[in-house]
This record gives sequence, structure tokens and C-alpha cells, in this order.
Amino acid sequence: MTTLLAPPARFTALVTAVSVSAFGNFLNLVALALFTYTVTSTAWGLGLVMAVRLAAGFAGGLGAGSLVRLRGLRRLMVRADLAQAAVMTGLALLGPSAGLAGLVVTALVLGAGNAVSNVCVRASVPDLVPDGENARSNGRLVTWRALAVITGYASASTIIAFGGFGLAFLVNAASFGFSAFVVSRLRWDESLPPVREPSAPSLSLLRAAGPAIAVLVAVRAADAFGSASHNLSLPVHASAVAGADAAVFMSGFWASWAVGAFTARFVAPRFAGSTTAFVLGTCVMSASFVLAFTGPPWPLLVLVMVCAGFSDGLTEIVYTSRLQEVPGDLRVRLFGLSSTAETAGFASGTLVASALLPSFPVLGVVTGFHAAAVLCALALALVSRRLT
Repeated sequence: MTTLLAPPARFTALVTAVSVSAFGNFLNLVALALFTYTVTSTAWGLGLVMAVRLAAGFAGGLGAGSLVRLRGLRRLMVRADLAQAAVMTGLALLGPSAGLAGLVVTALVLGAGNAVSNVCVRASVPDLVPDGENARSNGRLVTWRALAVITGYASASTIIAFGGFGLAFLVNAASFGFSAFVVSRLRWDESLPPVREPSAPSLSLLRAAGPAIAVLVAVRAADAFGSASHNLSLPVHASAVAGADAAVFMSGFWASWAVGAFTARFVAPRFAGSTTAFVLGTCVMSASFVLAFTGPPWPLLVLVMVCAGFSDGLTEIVYTSRLQEVPGDLRVRLFGLSSTAETAGFASGTLVASALLPSFPVLGVVTGFHAAAVLCALALALVSRRLT
């Protein structure tokens, strides 16, 4: 029997479901990477699984709009969660006998499922909250996701040490199952007014949305490209500056970031429609990450990472809220295109950074990537001002 909840309760239930599945996702990022290396015993195998997951995410973002028109937002979210729960349960039961083929299948489902689910969640917020509450509601999602990042990362080593990879995968599967159950009990108006060209390519889609939206999507892709450098470089940097305490350093690094992301929700609604705030936030975030890799003392590092988290949370809320102003079917397709652009930026950044890190210092790589992201953001903002 379907549970009918008042609009505020429906959104609270969605936030709960998203937070629990996000916890499982970040637990999975650690556990699956370690498990893959254990099974394949090569960096090549780990790289292949990562590449498959990113490629599946790219395809999932492209196809999300069409899938939503066929199945609806809620049903698609439920099916994406159930598919991910199924493959993680299978991997837990098979263990190392799954081999590389099993890992590739898992990566395909996780990459596509996560991309589709993220598109559906972002696109559904305007239908679940009162008019004018998008930014505040997105702030709640960002806050709880930040907490899920820390909880997932922090609990991974304890869960794996206690029950092995099998327990970690079952916990991840349970998180997806919980999310699917909660979302399946919700109901809201999922009708999407059609647009004139439902199969329009990406450039036509961006033209229909307007130059301001096109700039936001392009800046977001550039930001993802820059972010790949600090995500890839952090373990190397942590090992160099903290040695045996590298895990503690990384936990403190991301915990400080999460504090900043948490505080962003209180300020972001004031800038929900500001492209300038989005571009400046992207620049401040990039500068903060570069400073974090210069080796500052702990108190200063904490302040820098709080600033990075605040800017990251602010830009995420402003960006998502702006795309949510686009009506109906066009909104869903825009979020699909956005997911594809962000995945492409992060994937290309990961490939380039992984090639550069063996030959160049960590600080140089992070600085170069984030400088490129800042220059791209400023150039696109300038183009946007001339077009509008």
C-alpha cells in the first residue's frame, strides 16, 4: 500500500533515502577499489573498472531524459536503486570468484544507476517542495550528502576490518534497498510538459535553455576537470606529509570540507539566481584546494578546507536551483546533459592527472588543473555577459 505524505514529509523522506544511498556509495568507493585491486592484482585492472564506471555514468546521463519519459522519475529511481542493490549483493556472495568480468558488470550497473538516480533526484525537487523553496531544499540535500561522504569514508575501514569486503558490499546493497523502498512509497505529480523537439541534440538543448544555462553547464564541466586533480592527488599528498597517519590526514581534510558544505545551506538561498555567485564560488573553491596542497599548518588547513567546502556547497546549490527553474521535460534533459558533462570533465581530468603525477609534483598538477578551471569559468562568464 502506497504511503501518501504531505509535501514537506515527502521531501524529508527523499532526503533520507538519498542520504542513506549516498553513504553506501562512498563506502563502496573505498571497498570496491580495494577489492578490485585484490582480485586483479594490477593497477591496470583497477583503472579498467574505474574507466567502465565513468563510461557507464556518461551513458546514463545521456539516456536519463529518454528513460524518464518512458518510466517516470519515481519508478526510474526505484529501479536504479534496485539494480545497484542486486549487483552489490551478487558481488558479496560471489566474492573473488566474480573475477574481472563480474567487476566490470558491477561497474557498469553502478555507474549508470548512480548517474540516472542523481538526474532524477535533482529534477524531482521542484515537484516536491513549495514554489521558491528550491534553493533551501537543495541546501538540505547538499548538507546531508556531505555528512554521507564523511560517514561512508570513515566507516569503510572499520566495516572491512570487521566483516571483510562481503559485509561492506552487503551494507552498500542494503543502503540501495532502503532508498528504493522509501522512494517507492512516495507519490507526486510526475507529469512533464513536452518540449517541441524531444530528441534535440545537446547544442540545441542548450540553445533552448539559454546562454546563461549553457555557461553554467560548461563551468560545471570545467570544475569537474579541475576536481579530478585533487581527488587523485590527495592520497599521494597525504602519504608525503603524514606518512603512516595518511588516513587520519585524509579524514580531517574531508571532515573540514564537510563543515564548510554544511554551512553553505544557510547562505546559498540568497544567491540562488546569481550566475556571478556561481562563477566566483567556483574560483574561490579552486583557489582553496590549491592552498590546501601547499602544506599549511593544521589550523590553517582546516580553515582553507572549510572555505573550499563552503564554496563547493554554494556552487552546487546555486547551480542545481538554477537548472530547476527550467520547466518539465527540458529540466530532466538538462540534468542528464549536466551529468554527462560533469562525468566527461572528471574522467578526462583523471586520465590527464594520472599521466602527469608520476613526472610532476602534486602541487604543480593541482595548481595547473584548477588554474585551467578558473580561466575557463571567467572566460565563459565574460562570453555570457556579452550574449545577454
